Amino acid sequence: MIVYQSYKQDFLKDVSNGAIEDIIKNAVKDKLNRSTPLSEYISWRNSQGSAMYHVMNTDLIPNDSGVAIEYSIPRTNDKRIDFIITGRDENKRDQIIIIELKQWTDIKTTNKDAIVITRLRRGYNEELHPSYRAWTYSMLLMDFNTAVYNEDIKLNPCAYLHNHKDNDVIYNSCYSDYLKKAPAFCQGDKENLQNFIAKYIKYGDKTNIMYRIENGEIRPSKNLADSLTSMIKGNPEFIMIDDQKIVYENALALAKKSSKGSKHVLIVEGGPGTGKSVIAVNLLVAFTNLQLNSQYVTKNSAPRAVFERKLTGTLKKTHISNMFVGSGEYTNCRMNTFDVLIIDEAHRLNEKSGMCKNKGENQIKEIINSSKFSVFFIDEYQQVTFNDIGKCSEIEKWAKKLCAKVHKLKLESQFRCNGSDGYLDWIDNALQIRNSDYGNLGSIGYDFKIIDSPVELRKIITEKNKTNNKARIVAGYCWDWISKNNKHLFDINITEHAFSMRWNLSSDGSLWIISPSSVNEAGCIHTCQGLELDYIGVIVGSDLLVRNGKVVTDPSKRAKTDKSLSGYKKFAKKCPAEAQKKADSIIRNTYRTLLTRGMKGCYVYFTDKETELYFKQLITSGLFKDDITAMVRRDMKGILALIEHDVDESVKYIEHLPLYSISAACGYFGEGEPAEIDGWIKINASLRLNRNMFVIRACGKSMEPLIPEESYCIFRAPVVGSRNGKIVLVQHRSVFDSEHGGAYSIKKYSSKKHYDPDDNWQHEQIMLIPINPDYKSISIPESESESFTVIAEFIGIVPAKKSESE
Repeated sequence: MIVYQSYKQDFLKDVSNGAIEDIIKNAVKDKLNRSTPLSEYISWRNSQGSAMYHVMNTDLIPNDSGVAIEYSIPRTNDKRIDFIITGRDENKRDQIIIIELKQWTDIKTTNKDAIVITRLRRGYNEELHPSYRAWTYSMLLMDFNTAVYNEDIKLNPCAYLHNHKDNDVIYNSCYSDYLKKAPAFCQGDKENLQNFIAKYIKYGDKTNIMYRIENGEIRPSKNLADSLTSMIKGNPEFIMIDDQKIVYENALALAKKSSKGSKHVLIVEGGPGTGKSVIAVNLLVAFTNLQLNSQYVTKNSAPRAVFERKLTGTLKKTHISNMFVGSGEYTNCRMNTFDVLIIDEAHRLNEKSGMCKNKGENQIKEIINSSKFSVFFIDEYQQVTFNDIGKCSEIEKWAKKLCAKVHKLKLESQFRCNGSDGYLDWIDNALQIRNSDYGNLGSIGYDFKIIDSPVELRKIITEKNKTNNKARIVAGYCWDWISKNNKHLFDINITEHAFSMRWNLSSDGSLWIISPSSVNEAGCIHTCQGLELDYIGVIVGSDLLVRNGKVVTDPSKRAKTDKSLSGYKKFAKKCPAEAQKKADSIIRNTYRTLLTRGMKGCYVYFTDKETELYFKQLITSGLFKDDITAMVRRDMKGILALIEHDVDESVKYIEHLPLYSISAACGYFGEGEPAEIDGWIKINASLRLNRNMFVIRACGKSMEPLIPEESYCIFRAPVVGSRNGKIVLVQHRSVFDSEHGGAYSIKKYSSKKHYDPDDNWQHEQIMLIPINPDYKSISIPESESESFTVIAEFIGIVPAKKSESE
């Protein structure tokens, strides 16, 4: 929408008459239905009026060239181009000059991409470089306005800082990439700006260029779609497998059937590492290819910045930056402006938007209202601030109010944490968030260690990072950000270990997790949530402690500079119990999130020794926290289970599990054939037993030391989610494993997959991997995959107990 439109000669008259600011003000009231702040009114007088009057008042620019002021760009929340000039060049091609106007005087450089610091009414603030802003506005038109890219209208962005005498700030070499795309002109550069305009505007606007743009359909261009497709093609970080592909295909189908009269909402629930962000990025590319107007949305800036950089392969901002936006962008968005909005980390959505939380009504409502189809990726256990409102129930409530049909899917497969659901369950047990079936960390195959010193922790992470820049240290936000105002100070100080470290919040910002130098700084929840590394080092502060075996949290130990618990004290005065409960959940969720950022390993330092001891005991306590008391005695080789051959029906699968031979278990659980039970083993545990669980006696040494020879193992059938990285019981008819009677194996499962011409995934090769290095892996080629069956998943070992005779 254009607020003011005229020709150059009429624009000059309006300014000469002292009416330009009032004309714009009245137009804003009529067209945008809002009042104008005094500061904005004055800026129109100074910039669009006085400054641009002197620029346009030259014979170099044709009198019948078009002038447009305050053009609202589609796909944005009230982003407007300050000044536009339209006309034709010497070859009679349609041309547009886009001018970003700034009244700034005091400006400083930063070491952040496209960011400067300038003094505004409320002090110094970080702002986008005007050249970058002008260029991104031009790219929004180039990539999404059909009139621009179909009719080959040329765009020429620039910036004019008419009050600023540059001292090598705006023209600093660190901004050279954006100055080439959109040159900047400062005080004293009026003639240079006039020459820049005259270079492209030789003749007036005879073809109503702005009218054509104003009425151009908003659809992504083929060039943009091709660019995104080439970025994601062959990029291993964005390959989808298993149930990720199922969610992806369902989302595509819903997007195609959604319309203004038939709105849809898809809620996708999944824990850490289930591939929510992988699907989200793939969907963004797919929707763009379908010419659907779509955006990737997160409350937190870090996932947006990181995934954009992973797609482009550069730390510099590119034209696809416009496709990655914050969750507060839709406060003034018209209904159904977008075909699709993809909301990653939806649990982090807030009610209000803006720095002061004073804009909009509810982000969930505004997102659903703004799009025909919305996809919400959510994990309610990752709500980490008092402002987080993202819950499935809240999404469903607003979808119903806005007449959108709700669909729900779950992601079960864990790809982070070495492909193991068990590690996440162990963490949930340890933090006492919820009870789960897993308790023996040793059976999971994940590299988890407690480190006695933060100095040693940093040494380990620094060494791990040398491989591929995928190891970082993070910490609970228990230390104030004092280095923000004094770069010589350290934020995290642990004096008994002579350890000091700075928060990452200054130099690398949202890109901390991939910036090569940031291994020397500590990350926090705000810069790592939704992202992953190979190895994570975690410093657990005094906001989470263990006393007498119980996890307790203390909100008062959080740093004053952390806004996660903002509002806690006020809420506590009204509802102390509810406030404490919410704060407790936030602190536990924060550490749950930090402890699950590493795919291969996690190393932890605890500032509190009793808390450290608690976690060490959980690591060494055996399966299910010492709850399993099934009696195990020693025979001549060392292991003999106390097997009961006749137990009451009331305790079967409640306190006892059946013992099968390996062939009987494979026959029964593989094909449903009746199988003879060799006896029953009592398991008094917090583990919830069911009829899909059983015990078998393992043979051989290929899985030592995890599974000792002839130990009794608990399995559960079938395998839920991804099999990769899990210990499984398998049956195979085409290969031989001497340890388990030839046709059976207990091994670690690994597979490679590829997509066939119909875009369906197929196994390329399945590997059954022993833990003992003295044994070789078993390979199941694709041609033999039909004769191969995964029967059950290894849960743990029934721990041995010495007999009285020993």
